[in-house]
Amino acid sequence: MGTGRLGGKVAIVTGAASGIGLAAADLFRREGATVVGADIAVAKSVIRADAGREEDVRGLVEHAVSEHGGLDIFFANAGISGGLASIFEQSAEDWAEILRVNLIGPFLAIKHAAPALKARGGGSIICTASVAGLRSGAGGAAYSAAKAGVINLVQTAAQQLAGTGIRVNAICPGLIETGMTELIYQAAREKGVADRIGELNPLRRGGEPIEIAQAALFLASDESSYVNGQALVVDGGLSSSHPTARRFDIRAE
Repeated sequence: MGTGRLGGKVAIVTGAASGIGLAAADLFRREGATVVGADIAVAKSVIRADAGREEDVRGLVEHAVSEHGGLDIFFANAGISGGLASIFEQSAEDWAEILRVNLIGPFLAIKHAAPALKARGGGSIICTASVAGLRSGAGGAAYSAAKAGVINLVQTAAQQLAGTGIRVNAICPGLIETGMTELIYQAAREKGVADRIGELNPLRRGGEPIEIAQAALFLASDESSYVNGQALVVDGGLSSSHPTARRFDIRAE
């Protein structure tokens, strides 16, 4: 058995070439896990796979089992933004692709990881959702709908996997600086308003990939052994309130 919070565990992380997935894969390794990283992009220490394609997801699980003896953790993190076009500016094909990656991908992760985790006596499946899945205003329509589906999916899966020892949870990130949000950050910096990034949340800043990776580590580890079917929000407090104009500003001295 290895040392660390994930010592001796085998984990799959999708979207592992950059952003949250890369941060999580690196952190899981530092905490003792053997990590199979996967991404549609070509990168070092990453298996090329499409998280929304069933043959690829099945292959990832089979690889983990055959090469590393089993599977304990699946972090279904891969996703695409789909942009901020309105409902009336998108086609059915646009929606189908966004839902294929962002919602069908987590479904495939659960479907194919669960038998392998059950064979090990249980484990943890984590899906990346979003604050956009909680209510409107944080993403495009298709993206938001897909992420809302992820939240319900983990609740449903947790119930259907009752008695297996498998926990299924979601993480709902707020604004995080990743490749997906690169244009937002770049535009703010070019306009000289980078200090306004994340101003709508009480912490008044954007988040970093490592802050989501730390949440994933908690859900992957035995420290969260009684957490199941939940959507853990990591957004600096953004979703704690409805949009409002601040009429006061009391700060701690």
